[in-house]
Amino acid sequence: MKNVGVGLCAVTLAVAGVLADGARTAEIAAAIKERVDAKKAAGMVVGTIEPDGTQSIAAYGTPGPGAAPLDADSVFEIGSITKVFTAILLLDMVDRGEVRLDDPVANHLPGVRIPERGGRKITLRDLATQSSGLPRMPDNLRPKDAANPYADYTAEQMFEFLGRHELTRDIGAQYEYSNLGVGLLGQALTRRAGKSYDALVHERILKPLKMEHSGIALTPWMRAHLARGHNAQLAVTSNWDIPAFAGAGALRSTMNDMLKFARANLDPSGGRLHRIMQQAHAVQLSAGRADMSIGMGWHIRRMNDRDVIWHNGGTGGYRTWIGFDKSRKVAAIVLTNSSLPNDDLGFMLVSGPVGR
Repeated sequence: MKNVGVGLCAVTLAVAGVLADGARTAEIAAAIKERVDAKKAAGMVVGTIEPDGTQSIAAYGTPGPGAAPLDADSVFEIGSITKVFTAILLLDMVDRGEVRLDDPVANHLPGVRIPERGGRKITLRDLATQSSGLPRMPDNLRPKDAANPYADYTAEQMFEFLGRHELTRDIGAQYEYSNLGVGLLGQALTRRAGKSYDALVHERILKPLKMEHSGIALTPWMRAHLARGHNAQLAVTSNWDIPAFAGAGALRSTMNDMLKFARANLDPSGGRLHRIMQQAHAVQLSAGRADMSIGMGWHIRRMNDRDVIWHNGGTGGYRTWIGFDKSRKVAAIVLTNSSLPNDDLGFMLVSGPVGR
């Protein structure tokens, strides 16, 4: 079947008075064209920020049947990149005095039994640093629709699992990536705030950063700009709805908005929120490898004697990556509308020739 809307679109933009670098855009465009043509992705939008503040955005590939051509306004599911937004929400609430990092999560979920071990309770910090001892997923996730596996999973089911689960590892003893853990953190924060995750992240992060086309619920504008997701065989697949695990992976965004987010992470002088975002970059513990640590939500990888702060995301039809090197003030974002991994491109753009 013929692909719909395949084409190369090298986008040169003016954002906050900063013009894109045409040479860098062409270089990135060539790299992503090669990957899409080799069927390593259905389509890609890639953006970078250089040390002098210039940015480049390039897009190539199929947006899916009936979708607008891929560009900097195309909407993607960003999956687990949502986790860093949840960590920032936690730090924001700490700064406001609404919670404390070392609060037991049970304090903010009255009536919910949270497993303990050795007299130690799981804290909000443990959840944000992937060291709670909770498993990656609960054992009672049995989706009615395998193409949209989280859609019918409820917070009550999450709490039912937690109520009978026994930890097999000491809390805080080591890193163990857990969607359940960050999903639980999102539940605790939203219940403390008395708002939905979508409303809370809009109020505390998206609106202050002017990320106008990001969120969970698809606005009419976002729906009109949605890039259709594709599976590993590059066939169009369903979008995911993630109500109970919203804090672990439910956000959707665009390249233009994600570049605003990256810039805020690179700029500690931008105000209160920017300062809070910097706190999330501090190393908290090892992430199981000599070259890898975790901050608050973010992973930190040591590459070429520098720290790359990063996170990736994946849903049924999308794979995404964001990372930056604060020492060189460079950043890269990779948004793909297929479930095939392209993390290596993100690492290459941040740690390799880009930003040299």
